[in-house]
Amino acid sequence: MHDRIGFSLSGTLASTLPFLCGVLGVAVANVPISFLGGIVPPPLLAFMPVYFWCLVRPDLMPPPAALVLGAWEDLLSGGPMGIWAASFVVAYALVDRERDAFAGLSGLGAILGFAAALLLAGSTAFVIVAVSNESFPPLEPLLLMVAVTIVFYFPILSLLNFLHHRLIGPLRSEF
Repeated sequence: MHDRIGFSLSGTLASTLPFLCGVLGVAVANVPISFLGGIVPPPLLAFMPVYFWCLVRPDLMPPPAALVLGAWEDLLSGGPMGIWAASFVVAYALVDRERDAFAGLSGLGAILGFAAALLLAGSTAFVIVAVSNESFPPLEPLLLMVAVTIVFYFPILSLLNFLHHRLIGPLRSEF
């Protein structure tokens, strides 16, 4: 439904929903509640929509959105500003450049593609911290966070696919 100036509420919702998924992911991942007593780090939930929408609909998740979500992750996680922002943008650049290769993956290959992009983001964060601190941080927390994020990617991928097929597609066609 359009008004006189061509504004569509449903089209605007469809355009902002991918970014809002990332904002929700940052908020949920950084809630100060731990079900396992802090043994397991929280998953990097904000990275999942960045990866998914960059791959499926890059027009709905442009690089500035990935930068903002990374900065939001930095802010809420309490870490130094810019680490996840830079990491998200670097991983976004890889996925954007190799979109055909990533999009052609299915099944286990699709999970490995996500894992590769996540490892690049994590490696970027690790290098930035190592350079800024002039010493290497422990690698175990990063690897555990990557593992937890990959496990959480399975159910979140189903939710993102649902949003893509049931909400984004139909709402975008009303433009």
